[in-house]
Amino acid sequence: MSTRHRSFLNFFLILCLCLIIAGCGDQEKMTNREAEIQEISRVIDSCIGWFKTKDFDLLFSVVAHDSNYLSVHPSNRIVRGFEQFKKNSEIFKRLEFQYVRHEIKDLNINLSRSGDVAWFYCVLNDINTWKGQPANWENARWTGVLEKRDGRWVIVQQHFSIASE
Repeated sequence: MSTRHRSFLNFFLILCLCLIIAGCGDQEKMTNREAEIQEISRVIDSCIGWFKTKDFDLLFSVVAHDSNYLSVHPSNRIVRGFEQFKKNSEIFKRLEFQYVRHEIKDLNINLSRSGDVAWFYCVLNDINTWKGQPANWENARWTGVLEKRDGRWVIVQQHFSIASE
């Protein structure tokens, strides 16, 4: 085999090796993105599911603890900041407010290229009772934004709406 052929073969083998290594890096990134999306899904579910056991620590762990937190509700009520959110959550401690079930449908999560911001859309059925009467959000559209802070995903903004048909 000539020196020229040997050089070409070495170049070709190195190129193939580089492509294989680069492909593995993309696979790792994709796996990490999938793991992040699974964690984001868990955080979204916890934002509603905490009420089953009235686990306020879980609820407070999935929302941003700052004045920029924002939550918009179907009744046009706007909650601004963690302190207001925490104060408004007191009603859920009352025995008259009881969890029945919740369901999140059509969850669509997008992760930013940088991997530290995500946004989502889903349809939510949040079934509860207040003083024995239904207190439900059925087929509510729920959108939100999460940010990864100190290694944890937290909801920084969310919006709930119910179509008037």
